[in-house]
Amino acid sequence: MQDLAKTLTDPTLLAMLFTGIACFATLVTLTMPLLQQDRLTTRLKAVAQRREQLRRANRTALNSKSGLKREATGVMSDTVSKLNLQKSLEDPNVSNLLVQAGLRGPGPVASFYFFRFTLPIIFGLGSFLYITFVNDHDLQPQMKLAVVVFGAAAGFYAPNIYVSNLAAKRRDSIMKAFPDSLDMMLICVESGMSIEVAFIKVGNEIGPASPELAEELAMTTAELSYLPDRRQAYDNLAKRTNHPGVKGVATALIQAERYGTPLGSALRTMAKENREMRMAAAEKKAAALPAQLTVPMIVFFLPVLFLVILGPAYIKFTRMQAQN
Repeated sequence: MQDLAKTLTDPTLLAMLFTGIACFATLVTLTMPLLQQDRLTTRLKAVAQRREQLRRANRTALNSKSGLKREATGVMSDTVSKLNLQKSLEDPNVSNLLVQAGLRGPGPVASFYFFRFTLPIIFGLGSFLYITFVNDHDLQPQMKLAVVVFGAAAGFYAPNIYVSNLAAKRRDSIMKAFPDSLDMMLICVESGMSIEVAFIKVGNEIGPASPELAEELAMTTAELSYLPDRRQAYDNLAKRTNHPGVKGVATALIQAERYGTPLGSALRTMAKENREMRMAAAEKKAAALPAQLTVPMIVFFLPVLFLVILGPAYIKFTRMQAQN
């Protein structure tokens, strides 16, 4: 066991391992653009499937007064159902969070609870093996127990962090193109198009810039066609994006549907507000940039600057010392 620990902590082995990882990362970075798929086509296919599901659910509701029930299949879903993990590890916000991340259906929910159950075991066991056989640092038993508990806790919260980051990236992608889509939607509405046709037209135009926004507009169009209450479709759009700007637009559309208020003026006002929100977010990032650059400046630039300034003086000083 000591030989194994010595081998794993050998600097030459670690250097070779890090070099291999760096080469692999470089290879993946160079080949990733060649293997990248068209996200817009994939997302629109998912929207078409959702539209078909809504149509089937609507027909089933009309015929038998009951909705369409879908169940996930696979190893993860079987494990979750047999161990009843969805009840024991229940999280009331997981469904909304997965929808905001673009993960719909029972499959992602089963995967979430499966990883929430298995990752604490994997992380805790990995922490125990590392501090026991690889490098224990002469830790006390209490500290070893704390490290194992910390690893298990990190594994428990890792799925939440991953899904939250995925939802945040998706929301940022949507909001970058949302003000421009409102301008195009305003043009479509004022030209005499219905809101459904406007959504389809804007989704096709905005798709290359933001596949996520095109997906949401296509999803809203499908729900407007098949849901019994059009207000529910706008509410679902606001919940899926979870952004104040989209919520304001959804409220304006609901009021236009209910009270018959002019939709063009509401869209013009909301487009202006969302553009101002996007500008404010950009100014906030720009204002935080100097503080974020402080540490890189100190760590990377100042040593080089001192070396350039003091290097010639030191060389001259050493030559004078040698001559004397």
